[in-house]
Amino acid sequence: MECAWYLYVCSLLCAWPAAAGHPCSIDSKGWADCSGRSLLHTPDSLPGNITSLDLSFNSLAMPRSGTFLIHFPSLHALNLSHNIIPTLYPAVFSNLWALHLLDLSSCNISHLHPEAFQGLRNLDTLLLKNNKLQILRLPAFLAFRALVHLDLRNNDLLSVDALVLQLMERTQQVLLQGNPWVCNCSMYPFQQWQQQRRAVQVLCASPPEFQGQEVKTLNFQDLGCRRKQWFPQTPLSVRRKLLATVQRNDTITTAATTSSPAGKGGNSWPYLVGFLVAAVGISILIALAAKCKLFHMNFVSYRHQPLPDTSSMGVAWGENQSMPSAAGLQLEDDDGFIEDNYIQPSEQLQEEDELEPHFSL
Repeated sequence: MECAWYLYVCSLLCAWPAAAGHPCSIDSKGWADCSGRSLLHTPDSLPGNITSLDLSFNSLAMPRSGTFLIHFPSLHALNLSHNIIPTLYPAVFSNLWALHLLDLSSCNISHLHPEAFQGLRNLDTLLLKNNKLQILRLPAFLAFRALVHLDLRNNDLLSVDALVLQLMERTQQVLLQGNPWVCNCSMYPFQQWQQQRRAVQVLCASPPEFQGQEVKTLNFQDLGCRRKQWFPQTPLSVRRKLLATVQRNDTITTAATTSSPAGKGGNSWPYLVGFLVAAVGISILIALAAKCKLFHMNFVSYRHQPLPDTSSMGVAWGENQSMPSAAGLQLEDDDGFIEDNYIQPSEQLQEEDELEPHFSL
């Protein structure tokens, strides 16, 4: 009877995580263990403040677009080993900016998208051993700024590009054993890179004459290179370009993280409204200025003075005062308009005849 009671209690304890909404166990430190639960996706009921998540030995389906673990931005360690993930799609880890350890071992990975690791600027340990990688492309590794440990053992790598090796100089430990290295002239940059750092033994897999021989013990003649085909160290300009690319990618990632959500639009509309208001205001000012100028011109042209009275002129002659000259009159009235008291020429001649003195013979 007591054994039956104990079995009942144990079964309740084992079934408690499923009753709570997820099949994972979580300890007091925020570590969630979901390994070996035949999961197809991450349980939605997991608390968002967990710091470590073990999803190994499941059947997870990675999204082709978007973020894989969008609700866990506080993760420091993530274990995805022993899941079938042939391809890592772009920005799948873009929101895990606090992640320090990522384990992708034994996931059957054969292709890394150039932006697969976008956003992992604080990652210091990346485990990619026991996969099927044949080529390491430079853009896939530009996201890392603090990478200390890189494990690429037991993949299908044949050679490594010189620029990728140059970028790996910042990584303290790089493990490359167990790859089928082809020791030909294209392997010479890798041979130089190995000699410059304390790396573990890397053995040639082909051609047959070099099989099993350590790569760093070969010289350029053994690799079939001529002297003019030497691969010197990457120039300083290329290094600066690589560093600028890394910084630009980090800036883009940070801006995308802090930008407004999709669908709400950007912040450029206030500038557009301000520009339109300024343009309308300037147009109104120009129109008012032109209107005032036309008004001033019309005001000057219609400002007239009456002609001097002829009676007063006669009195002035009598008092020996000079008569205003024709030029003065013309200056006072040169606008060409007919005044209100304009005198016809015939009337003016008649008045002049009357004023002249008459002498009898």
